[in-house]
Amino acid sequence: MRLLTAVFLAAMTVSALAAEPVPLPRPRPDIWPEPRSFAEAVAGLDFNPAAVSDRPTDCDDRLAAMAEIAAMPRLIGPEACGGADMVELEAVRLPDQRRVAIQPPALLHCGMAESVAAWLREEAAPRAAALGSPLAAIENYDSYECRSRNRVPGARLSEHAHGLGLDVRALHLADGRRLELTDVAVDKPLREALRETACHRFTTVLGPGADAHHEGHIHLDVVARRNGYRICQWEVREPPPPVPLPRPRPSEAEIVKHSRKL
Repeated sequence: MRLLTAVFLAAMTVSALAAEPVPLPRPRPDIWPEPRSFAEAVAGLDFNPAAVSDRPTDCDDRLAAMAEIAAMPRLIGPEACGGADMVELEAVRLPDQRRVAIQPPALLHCGMAESVAAWLREEAAPRAAALGSPLAAIENYDSYECRSRNRVPGARLSEHAHGLGLDVRALHLADGRRLELTDVAVDKPLREALRETACHRFTTVLGPGADAHHEGHIHLDVVARRNGYRICQWEVREPPPPVPLPRPRPSEAEIVKHSRKL
C-alpha cells in the first residue's frame, strides 16, 4: 500500500511539473531603419540628433554617381549597434558603364561603401578583366550585422556592427567563372594584386593566415586607428606540391635477374 501511495504521489508531482509553463526566450530586439523620434535615436550611439537628416550627404552624392544605392540614413540598435548615413549597396557602375552586382546587396556605412566601390572600379575590375572576361559580380559574405568580433561571446563589437566591414568571398566574371579569393587554384598574380590594392585602400584586411575565422573569405574594413595603424593579414598561398607516387613494384623477371647477381 505504501509503495502504491509513493508511486501515485510521484506521478502527481511529474504531472504538476509538466503543466507549468516553460518561459519563452526574450524576443530579439527590432532594428529600425528609421527611428520614431530623435529622442529614440541615440541609445548607445554617438549621434548628434540635431545633425541627423534625411537629406543626402556629400558621401551619398559621390556614391550615387558611381553606384546603385538605397539610402538608409540611420540604423539603430539593438544595443550599441547601428550607424548614421547607412546605404544598401546594390551594384557598382564601372567607368565603361558595365554593372558589377553586389550579391546580396551590402548594408554599409556610406564611407565604407564608397571605398568598396572605388576599389572595384579602379583596382579589382581591371585586374579581373585581364583574365579575359569582365567582372560581373562579387559575393557579399557579410556586411552589417549586430555581433561581436568573430561572433565570440563577450568580445568587442565587430566593425560589421556599425556597417564598416565587408566580407568578400568571390568574384564572378561575365563568362561564368567564379574566382574564390582564398582558393589556391585561382590565378596567383590576380590574388596578389587584389591583396596589395586592398591593403592600400582599407585599414584592415584579413584572410588566410590571419586566424581560423578568415580562411574562406576576405574581411575588409575602414576602422580608424591611432597613428594611422593598419592591419594587412592575407597570405596568398600556392597549391601544395604534388605527392610523389610510390616506385612501381619490380616485375618477376627483374627480381630473378637481381637475385642472380647476388
